[in-house]
Amino acid sequence: MSDHGGRGVTTPASNLIDQPWIPVEWADGYSGPPEVGLRGLFLHAREIRTLLVAEAPAHSALLRLLYALTARITALDEAGPGSWGDRREEILEQGLCEQSIELPDGRKAGIEGYFDQWSHRFDLFDRDRPWLQDPRLPDQCDSSTAGVHKLVMSRAAGNNLSWFGHWSHDHPVLPNLSQAALSLLTWHYWGAPGALSRRAVGQVSHHYAKASPLRAALSYHPQCDNLLLTLLAGLTPPDGDVSRQTDLCPWEVEGLPDPLGPMPQPQGPCSRLTACSQHALYLVPAQDGKHTADAYITWAHDAERIRPQDDYLIWDIGKDGETFPRLAASSRSLWRDIDALLLKQLDDSSPIQPKVMDHAFDVSEYLRIRALGFEQDASQAANHQYVDSATPVLLSKVEQDVVSAERPVRQLRELGELFGHRLEQATKEAWLKYTDDKKNDPGAWLDAVAAKYWPSAEDEFWSRFRQLTRSDGAVDSGFDFEAACRAFGWHALEAYEAVTGSVTRTSRGAKAVTRAKAIILAALKDPHKAMEQSKTKRAAKQS
Repeated sequence: MSDHGGRGVTTPASNLIDQPWIPVEWADGYSGPPEVGLRGLFLHAREIRTLLVAEAPAHSALLRLLYALTARITALDEAGPGSWGDRREEILEQGLCEQSIELPDGRKAGIEGYFDQWSHRFDLFDRDRPWLQDPRLPDQCDSSTAGVHKLVMSRAAGNNLSWFGHWSHDHPVLPNLSQAALSLLTWHYWGAPGALSRRAVGQVSHHYAKASPLRAALSYHPQCDNLLLTLLAGLTPPDGDVSRQTDLCPWEVEGLPDPLGPMPQPQGPCSRLTACSQHALYLVPAQDGKHTADAYITWAHDAERIRPQDDYLIWDIGKDGETFPRLAASSRSLWRDIDALLLKQLDDSSPIQPKVMDHAFDVSEYLRIRALGFEQDASQAANHQYVDSATPVLLSKVEQDVVSAERPVRQLRELGELFGHRLEQATKEAWLKYTDDKKNDPGAWLDAVAAKYWPSAEDEFWSRFRQLTRSDGAVDSGFDFEAACRAFGWHALEAYEAVTGSVTRTSRGAKAVTRAKAIILAALKDPHKAMEQSKTKRAAKQS
């Protein structure tokens, strides 16, 4: 048991409101513990620079939880009264309200009000209603529990690799409160489909779970100078008919969900953020009440899966008009998505930007975009690599501040992509002509040219991006298309020559490399034609 804030209130060792479990970095001039509970996080949000969660999917999941809590604490979970944007502006100036606020419907806002009202629902090991868990699983599941290595995705389990240490199944290291809570969140948002513990409910008994809503996706989040700004920038305004009485987070629902009934449709941003999991979990506490000894992981709903329209994803358009989230790829740099993040959808085939980008710049013009994801097999249990990257400070929202900048930003990205693709084609062609064997994989050369080209292309992009004119009413953005084309082209040629140069000592090799180089040179000679050809090929693939 621990005492909170000198108020004489004791809380269980597994209560997430007051026990420290969220790793944070304090802003310059401030100091505090390396981990805080939810109450401490919101009380000191201006003094915290950022979250320090090493696992990208856990970081993204935690941000979604904090967005929902921010909306509740500030009463920005409903569109009215008054202007939602004006109310957020007041919070920016005054900070989060610490005191309890009684809302007209009987619910409470403010940091103390909300957490005091729901403190009984934030205990990780509560017997009757553990946080984001189903206490019925020990009775409904068979004896094949998941174990702590399955629970913590960064550990070795099944076909997954162990990334951050070596773990023994005979002598497992039990997850502490922070590891268990973050792992629980990761499963709810990024959990795998397929066979898990067998669960029997009524006449239904099986062990197959559907994929979690963010499985394999890449999530984009505004990042500001302190956590308060970051959380407010991450909010999106609710529709006018959204009510906090029906737009509920799982811990606010009176009873436990019916696994055999239809999955409840999200009724607003808070339920979209927190109540769309496809997995049911139950953590078995160790004797000390501070660690997790075992876990049940199984299916949550037998009905059809619901995929919410998430406000933090780029949505690509398929050949039949269906939308699907852009997938995480550890080999893809964030700048290659920058126009999809900043610029409105140009046509029906262009990507749809994350909705959060419509409102983030109202909080701060000087923000970064952080991409957090998990490169996974969408339909299988294999996990590959975390994706965690951030843009430099985006000095302003380009499409609002400079009318003429939309095309340069898009062309910058397209030029970088163009020469990256031409470099890949030329490398494949050179390898094929040199080896004269279609079955001989050019993977070693392709990896080498990609490792050389994409970092230099990223530096080139941001260097030219910063040079774009951002003054109001500017007619000329200062973008030199021809110079940018030459720069990206030379980066591609340098990478190509560095990797293929070793075989040019022979006549066969020199001939193969020289002929294939023409693929890059053709794009340098006529980039507009090359870009049109690239668009045509992409359209043909989609159709």
